[in-house]
Amino acid sequence: MSYTQWFEKHSQKHKQIVEKLLKQNFSQKQIIQYFEYNNMVINESAFCPLYKDGKKCHNMQDLNCYFCACPNFRFCDDGIKNIDNKIQFSFCAINSKDGKQAIYGSKIHQNCSACKIPHHKKYIDENFEYKWKKIMRKCSL
Repeated sequence: MSYTQWFEKHSQKHKQIVEKLLKQNFSQKQIIQYFEYNNMVINESAFCPLYKDGKKCHNMQDLNCYFCACPNFRFCDDGIKNIDNKIQFSFCAINSKDGKQAIYGSKIHQNCSACKIPHHKKYIDENFEYKWKKIMRKCSL
């Protein structure tokens, strides 16, 4: 699955959940709380393929899944630039100290697994947007 395909598919899943919660008159704070990992595993098992195995994408106690994918992640399915005969497909726009570039064969991708920035409630609250695709609009290059 390409980044773009995943992005579009995930956007629809996120939209459906938020619309459902808004119909139930959830506040912004309640929506953010709803996206806590422990709740999502139980109530939205189809949201993430890791949920079925009880796994987390980031090793942190209070993982929040509202920003599954990061507003600072940048990608291009056609490649961004050629580095030492390897094509870079993604990177971190803020060069997080916890992120790194990983080489998979002849492809370079951003590895965000050690970065927890977008999964903290404070970050989500400060950058909140009901429309996931709007907050993520800069991701696709």
